[in-house]
Amino acid sequence: MRLFRLINIIFVVLRFGLDEFLLAHMRVRWMLAPLNLLLFLRNTSKPRAVRLRLALENLGPIFVKFGQMLSTRRDLLPSDIADELAKLQDQVPPFPSAQAAAMLEAAYRRPLREVFQSFEEAPVASASVAQVHFAVLPDGRAAAVKILRPGIAPVIARDIALLNICADLIERWWADGRRLRPREVVGEFEKILRDELDLMREAANCSQLKRNFADSPLLMVPEVYWDFCSSEVMVMQRMYGTPVSQVSALREAGIDIARLAANGVEIFYTQVFRDGFFHADMHPGNVQVAADGRYIALDFGIMGSLTDTDKHYLAQNFIAFFRRDYRRVAEVHIESGWAPAETRVDELESAIRAVCEPIFDKPLREVSFGRVLLRLFQTSRRFGIEVQPQLVLLQKTLLNIEGLGLQLDPELDLWKTAKPWLERWMNEQVGWRGLLKTLREEAPHYATLLPQLPRLLHRHLSAIEASRSDDTLREMLERQKRYNTWLMLFNLLLLGIVAWGIWVST
Repeated sequence: MRLFRLINIIFVVLRFGLDEFLLAHMRVRWMLAPLNLLLFLRNTSKPRAVRLRLALENLGPIFVKFGQMLSTRRDLLPSDIADELAKLQDQVPPFPSAQAAAMLEAAYRRPLREVFQSFEEAPVASASVAQVHFAVLPDGRAAAVKILRPGIAPVIARDIALLNICADLIERWWADGRRLRPREVVGEFEKILRDELDLMREAANCSQLKRNFADSPLLMVPEVYWDFCSSEVMVMQRMYGTPVSQVSALREAGIDIARLAANGVEIFYTQVFRDGFFHADMHPGNVQVAADGRYIALDFGIMGSLTDTDKHYLAQNFIAFFRRDYRRVAEVHIESGWAPAETRVDELESAIRAVCEPIFDKPLREVSFGRVLLRLFQTSRRFGIEVQPQLVLLQKTLLNIEGLGLQLDPELDLWKTAKPWLERWMNEQVGWRGLLKTLREEAPHYATLLPQLPRLLHRHLSAIEASRSDDTLREMLERQKRYNTWLMLFNLLLLGIVAWGIWVST
């Protein structure tokens, strides 16, 4: 089967003239002319980016999904290819309802009528990895049932193996192959797909996001019905809302569109900087709006996470951007290790200013963050800055937020909306509020450590004393006296800190 699939891929590659990516290498460029003569079905009249998109669509849903993911890596792709791949739509025909019912009965080991009060055979959504049906649970709760495509795991494994072969060929024979790191991109895609194939992981993501936004006036997240979930089936609360792309319908429903757009920005920054855990697939198909104006998040297969260090440096970067303090942006890049230590701050500052200064004081409709990111990536390459893997999903999500903002309120000033929120967050992290928060968190550790310090220090000194000769015993005793004095002062200091932390927390 893999051989036949490989032959099909080669045929599609040749048919759409994608071999020019490989045959651009000087040593094999002579092969282009014979191929043009031999392949009368060859379609090379369109630009290379268009032909690449058409070929991926022709190869099926996994390759379409790969193209979608690839379109977010503007740090690796030429701009014409990235722009064209961004047009890919994952419109996959649903698999038969009989197969869906059979998978559910196999998962639950009983007839479907005993599992659900009712089950709608026609799917409401279909994608490359799974499809969704509506159902009613035995207790009357309305639910959405997400089911993995039957046999999708071996198909993905086969196509990933072939993508790795293609990536290796591109790296070997295409002039820009090494710089674009195709094998790394395929590895990243494989990790995303592996996560999406485990619906228990997606259910856990959904549950975590719901807990983060419990009682939120901005965002609704469906409840997971764990008793009905498995690695191949996810059952969650059915949500009722209007797709965020239907702006006219939202206006008719009395939704304040400008407020909705601003709330979307706040949700994004709350997920990233407060929680370090964010929905990384916020395209319009995964977002609805409830009757009360709250967003509804759907599809939790792709989530991003950030460490406290990442959040700290990102916040400093954003705030410095908003303040047009490009020197601070350059310094943060070097301090964080994102830029080489030998980078000249003044040169990096000048390059960043040239990219960012033209976009300020403009409404969102006049600013393309895609192009701003592209120019920043080009600048990064010039200074040897490597894109941080943990930030790739964040970049993708930021582009999604841009698209939503343009649809809802083209006049939205993304910068002014985000700046006060980020400054408030930074004050809470590094100001006096941040100090109190740290003390409250660390007070239990200090309270546990404090009584142990004399014993630990005595044990250490005893070990040193036993290892010394009699000639140095007097010196060690004198040192022990000094240690005891400092220990007493340190204990008093720690005791004061613990008492203050306990008093603040109460």
